[in-house]
Amino acid sequence: MAKEIERAGFPVAHICTVTPISKTVGANRIIPAIAIPHPLGDPSLDPANDKKLRREIVENALHALTTDVTEQTIFEE
Repeated sequence: MAKEIERAGFPVAHICTVTPISKTVGANRIIPAIAIPHPLGDPSLDPANDKKLRREIVENALHALTTDVTEQTIFEE
């Protein structure tokens, strides 16, 4: 799906827990997530640190959306 949306001219940031799968399906902007049951957070953290972690992931995705890429790129924090 991400590949088709990009083909239509809209940048896509694919947040995922298993980055090799994203590469296999052709996502261009790949943002690593935390874990399969909790991709955008860590319930073992206290609420303040969990919120900080989630914000960092989303900000990384927003940065990826504004970055021109010519090949598949994994945006590490």
